[in-house]
Amino acid sequence: MDQEAELVEHLSELRKRILIVGASFLLFFILGFVFVDYIYQWLVRDLDTKLALLGPTDILWIYFKIAGVVAIAFTIPTAAYQTWKFVLPALEEKQRKATLMLIPALFLLFILGVGFGYAIVFPTVLSFLQGLSNEGFQLFYTSEKYFNFLFQMTVPFGILFEMPVVVLFLTALGILNPARLKRSRKVCYFVFTILAVVLTPPDFLSDILVLVCLVVLFEFSIILSAFVYRKKIAKEQDVSVY
Repeated sequence: MDQEAELVEHLSELRKRILIVGASFLLFFILGFVFVDYIYQWLVRDLDTKLALLGPTDILWIYFKIAGVVAIAFTIPTAAYQTWKFVLPALEEKQRKATLMLIPALFLLFILGVGFGYAIVFPTVLSFLQGLSNEGFQLFYTSEKYFNFLFQMTVPFGILFEMPVVVLFLTALGILNPARLKRSRKVCYFVFTILAVVLTPPDFLSDILVLVCLVVLFEFSIILSAFVYRKKIAKEQDVSVY
């Protein structure tokens, strides 16, 4: 009975955390939709021509997607904090402080990843693809196609840039260590290759850019994991001495 009661309590707590995250997403989605027209105008400010609409609902779906991306970005800290609160009873005092410091980094890295995709990857790939069209083609962009391509080149980078913080969190909990990460390097590279192909448009340049970015983030995560792991081992040895 004690185990059943404990399970029910955990499930109730999990449900509470999920509802808070869902409510936070809904709130930021509404706020994002209020300012979505300003965001849209800013995103298309450098285009020489206006984007075409093929149907009356196209712009509505684009606005929904923009507001959704805004909501995801600002919900990340809430989701991270609720996750931290859920696992809090299983953490030691030092782990609680260390993992709590990672929550702002999740939001900043998401913004950094989206910014990297928007400022570097998106214009690079777009310029490359435009260069493939010669005088025999007339460039014609619809709003739906343009923003689908834009989100493919930005949002995945926001998510992928979270890798170092996730690795740090799992290392602090003792789930990961640098040795385990190094042993899984080949498997991870294979998975990264699949992700690069799936997440990006069907052109080799974007695949290569995403793959290189993933590899660099993974290797950087190993370095961070090794740093945290060494500090963790040193503290455990100091405690054992006393």
